[in-house]
Amino acid sequence: MSSSTPTVITIETTVKAPIAKVWECWNDPAHVTKWNQASPDWHSPRAENDVRTGGRFIYRMEAKDGSFGFDFSGTYNEVKPNEYIKYTMDDNRKVEVWFQQKPEGIYIKENFEAEEMNSVELQKEGWQSILDSFARYCEKA
Repeated sequence: MSSSTPTVITIETTVKAPIAKVWECWNDPAHVTKWNQASPDWHSPRAENDVRTGGRFIYRMEAKDGSFGFDFSGTYNEVKPNEYIKYTMDDNRKVEVWFQQKPEGIYIKENFEAEEMNSVELQKEGWQSILDSFARYCEKA
């Protein structure tokens, strides 16, 4: 049995909005369904989120043409409002998200463990696209 260290991918952005708004847009299911997609041909028709240590989330992600969909879900390991979130996805991969006030806005840094089906580049591109979608949405919401 081999115990290899998972590859960790980092994505980041800066959102020009107050931290309270960033936190709300990140966590409120009514907002999540509006930004949680990597491209215009995808969407999140449903989201549930109990953002607290031990709480769970489940976001439905689907191609708009109905050809494919999946649930993105996991359990929160640690939540410090307006500062960071650590969770474990249902496939046991770990994710950490930091929210930091900077002069230009709220800097968000997200580390996630890569899965083995898709290339690191493809995963980074997909997750970064979702984070960019979040930033655009939050700045206009």
